[in-house]
Amino acid sequence: QVQLVESGGGLVQAGGSLRLSCAASGSVISLNDMGWYRQPPGKQRELVAIFTKGTTSYGDSVKGRFTLSVDSAKNTANLEMNNLKPEDTAVYQCSAEFVLDSYGTTWSGWAQGTQVTVSS
Repeated sequence: QVQLVESGGGLVQAGGSLRLSCAASGSVISLNDMGWYRQPPGKQRELVAIFTKGTTSYGDSVKGRFTLSVDSAKNTANLEMNNLKPEDTAVYQCSAEFVLDSYGTTWSGWAQGTQVTVSS
């Protein structure tokens, strides 16, 4: 059984910084992808940043401000969020996909989510 647990988030003033962390527990062979999505109030879920096949991609609204780092050996990820804006306010959720065995069985899932609120 694989579980994702994230930490961090909270309330910060505009221009400030926050760090989110995500860690996977359970027996896995390798990491396929890992990153974060967010859902602002009253809006649809959107990509924040994702690491997949050795490449990191960012949503347009966070490019240059957010940095995703993934340790594929430890199955952990950190999202450094700088120069935060009120429009970054959302529930942030870590997502990942892992290979579980030599047959190529995969597991994908979500962490519990954490609230990030940026005040103006």
